[in-house]
Amino acid sequence: MNLVLTAPTGSGPGSTATDRPAPDAGRPISGWAFLGVTVTSLGGPLALAALYAPNIVGDASASAGLATLAAAVVFGAPLLVWLRYSSQIANAGGLYAFVEAAAGRRVALVQAALWIGSYLLYLLYTTAAIVYDTLPAVLPGVRGYQPALEIAIPVVLAAVMLAGRAATLAVTGILATGQMALVGVLATLAATHHAPVASFGAGAPAGALATASGQTALLYICGSLPLFLGGEVARPATRTVRRGLVGGYLLVAAGVVAAVFPLAAEPGFTRAPIPGMAVAQAYSGHSLAVAVGIGTAVSIAGVMLVEYLALSRLIHAVSRRPTRSVVRGLAVALVATAPITLLDPRGLYYDLLKPSLIALWLSQLIVFAVYPRFAAQRSARPMPAWILTAAASAFAVYGMWATVRHITS
Repeated sequence: MNLVLTAPTGSGPGSTATDRPAPDAGRPISGWAFLGVTVTSLGGPLALAALYAPNIVGDASASAGLATLAAAVVFGAPLLVWLRYSSQIANAGGLYAFVEAAAGRRVALVQAALWIGSYLLYLLYTTAAIVYDTLPAVLPGVRGYQPALEIAIPVVLAAVMLAGRAATLAVTGILATGQMALVGVLATLAATHHAPVASFGAGAPAGALATASGQTALLYICGSLPLFLGGEVARPATRTVRRGLVGGYLLVAAGVVAAVFPLAAEPGFTRAPIPGMAVAQAYSGHSLAVAVGIGTAVSIAGVMLVEYLALSRLIHAVSRRPTRSVVRGLAVALVATAPITLLDPRGLYYDLLKPSLIALWLSQLIVFAVYPRFAAQRSARPMPAWILTAAASAFAVYGMWATVRHITS
């Protein structure tokens, strides 16, 4: 059994105690398996390096390297807050447990409700994004099969989860390894042809550079998903969680910077439907391009799988229901609601995207805002806690502003 430091439900702010993981948790998750979950959760990495980050830095392509590097630094503020919490707390509650320890159960339930609502919506609309936006750019002939894929993707994700935790961790490990390998190939191809040092300079307009850096930093927010496995990792749990988060983030951020910075020399790639696929096509050939394109779609689905995993742990922590029972309930609910997306896939995506992201940023803002109380309860110095809170809260507020400002129907 894996004992971890936690603030159990009903103990109130400031209390710390040892607590056991759920009875059905099984053997502890190794550090390597946890690292695989972390890497898969961060975007996933291939989607960040091949699709999202290149598209975002398009207007600041002359400083693509600086923008992606600055984004990695900016995201350090929320990451540090999570790490400070997780130095003391590691259980299935994840962010909910952090807020409960700092501000009590009532505030934590509000945070959990926002977080659960956000990711349930995400699971519903992201399938449409994969099927109607990403895959057609790779395989134009897929259009005739889109309705079937709308149903198939949720079914496959549910099947993986129902197969058990070991199967889910094996899949996330394979996804993490495969994605990082393709990111490495892309980075090598791009850097071999163009590796402009000027990409790390401030050659782009200041406004475009700031926007590219800020919006790229927002892409890493799903890095909090592995925290919900804190009650199942190998002892000492808090150390395993912190090492996995830091190691996974450094790997992914380095991969994104390495793959994107050479695009400063070829800004046309940033305007392609899938920039990484265009790079592979130009510098290697069709086979690698298709592999990158399909890998990008799978990368997005991999984040969905980790979200599924995190949701099951949080709902278990809040409801006290067995994890297996929660997984079965989620599987039934998500597969049963999948046909809804067939009514208006694109409309549903745009209708749900904004409320989902607003709820996500609000849930994270609560986590950041109550951190000084958590630090004070543990006699930590107040000034560093308040500085961290201000930076991380500003990041969440920027996320909400960017959602309202840039996402339109």
